[in-house]
Amino acid sequence: MTEKQLFAPFEMSGLTLKNRIVLAPMTRARAGAGRVPNDLMAEYYVQRAGAGLLITEATVVSEQGIGWADSPGTYTEAQAEGWKLVTDAVHATGTPIFLQLWHCGRASHSAFHGGQPAVAPSAVKIEGDHVHTPEGPKPYETPRALETEEIPAIVADFARATELARAAGFDGVEVHAANGYLLNQFLESKTNRRTDRYGGNLENRYRLLGEVVEAAGNAWAPNRVGVRLSPNGSFNDMGSPDYRETFTYSAKRLQALDLAYLHVVDGLAFGFHELGEPITLDEIRGLYSGTLIGSCGYTHETAEAAIGRGAADLIAFCRPFINNPDLPARFANGWPLDEDADMSTWYSSGNGAKGYTDFPAYDDRA
Repeated sequence: MTEKQLFAPFEMSGLTLKNRIVLAPMTRARAGAGRVPNDLMAEYYVQRAGAGLLITEATVVSEQGIGWADSPGTYTEAQAEGWKLVTDAVHATGTPIFLQLWHCGRASHSAFHGGQPAVAPSAVKIEGDHVHTPEGPKPYETPRALETEEIPAIVADFARATELARAAGFDGVEVHAANGYLLNQFLESKTNRRTDRYGGNLENRYRLLGEVVEAAGNAWAPNRVGVRLSPNGSFNDMGSPDYRETFTYSAKRLQALDLAYLHVVDGLAFGFHELGEPITLDEIRGLYSGTLIGSCGYTHETAEAAIGRGAADLIAFCRPFINNPDLPARFANGWPLDEDADMSTWYSSGNGAKGYTDFPAYDDRA
């Protein structure tokens, strides 16, 4: 492939993407207390619809899954109606959009759950950092280990969220099994110390992710379901000694499914557990032949290189897309990126448009 392959169209699950650039899912916290998407959120996604594919911010599938103030949900009809504002606006630009489905697991706090502890595969606390609750930052707490008989209800929550996403007009869903949230917690031996059919060996630790993906596929179609993994990640106190076995096994299992894509956080810019050599996108490509998205820390040049050597089909961009809403146009025209931004306003629920939709496009700035 030659330079500019990042701007070549791509066919994925019957959808035509105008380029290989993806808006990565990023928590933004502008939905309000009811977790219902709104006009401001529609504006945010339309501003970034120059991408070939948009993936929404993480969206909780149930009240049990909540772990972030004012993040959106997809477990009520009202939330689905709110998301329809977003999908209608984005589709008017001709860009497909997927909804990322999320359960925070132990990365939560009792303040979100009426004083009850968050749930997790095992009672293993996140060490360090803190969680942003409606009452302000608080230290993480020890979660409650889920009972085996509770797990089918979580699978059903993901299926129901998929149904609501389809009704809201999305083009597909992404199952969030990365960055230290519930499904990632079940995958990794550091956080999964269970002795039932969901813990212990690789097959058992993968089981919940497999059941969720199958349920989402049954609720819509397998090729409208993507999965996100973070094999090298340390965020939310993750990283297991057997990470290579865990994630190569997971990639092989997912290869057998007719997924829309596999989205791999292969970059190290979001934190690396340093337990060995990082798992590269090229390694995952050797295990997974379907549509593959690389993510985290990519530049225009490294994205072109990854696509050019066949390591990825698409590249997702994270933080540069927040304060450069016209990122694809800047790449295409060689315009400089805006690097000067106050990140303290990006993820705060009380800021409204500030740090969210108030970043000008390059033409407007010029």
